[in-house]
Amino acid sequence: MSIQIVRLNQQARGQFNGGEILENKPIGFPREGGQLRPYSNLFYWARAWSDKGSTIGLHPHQGFEIMSIVLKNKISHFDTKLNNWIELEEGAVQIIRSGNGISHSERLHENAEMFQIWFDPNLQESLKDEASYDDFPLSELPVKDENGIKTIIYKGEGSPLEMRSPGVEIYKKEIKTGAHSLFLNAEKIHSIYVYSGQLSIENDKMNENDFVIVSESNELQLEVESNCTLFMISSPRQLDYLTYTEIQNQR
Repeated sequence: MSIQIVRLNQQARGQFNGGEILENKPIGFPREGGQLRPYSNLFYWARAWSDKGSTIGLHPHQGFEIMSIVLKNKISHFDTKLNNWIELEEGAVQIIRSGNGISHSERLHENAEMFQIWFDPNLQESLKDEASYDDFPLSELPVKDENGIKTIIYKGEGSPLEMRSPGVEIYKKEIKTGAHSLFLNAEKIHSIYVYSGQLSIENDKMNENDFVIVSESNELQLEVESNCTLFMISSPRQLDYLTYTEIQNQR
């Protein structure tokens, strides 16, 4: 088993509009500092929040798949494909397959929080595609509830969400106090964000906003001290194409 823990103080930070929107980023851009760099097809991961509400202006994307998950309250989204503002409630997920180019804007409403996560498909192929967009409310996502763990499936078995980035699974896990086991695919890298609560993972104490990367394991032992919420992304250990980062490193 390989475990890497990235504490909050080791993560990158960001902000928009003079601090109206704040972010911590377990995987940020190189210029922002932070311990981690992109790995597998996971390129960027930010938790963003706004107390008073604020808008990120229209800006472009190409190639990457941009996912937003509404953690609290609601956000509004505009893009040049739909040419319309769409409101997303708490628990909703949005995917932009940016393809050959799209611009979008997003507004965090008062006391809103969201994840924005970028995935790196095969850019040799995705840059040829027309940009496309989907959003799904929480009510359309599969849910499993067993052994004290409630799992919301954002991407995986039964989920309507489609991506070009291969081998990605995304889960929200609400876990009750006590001892638990998470069963894993040893052929994947499992990236875990502690959204709330306190727990120990393989005897390492974890707090809100801590981030864990687990690989080469079929099982993970958790000791939950107070009800906790984890977000977990599973992605391939090996890809059959060069990622954006690998292409840049070759230059």
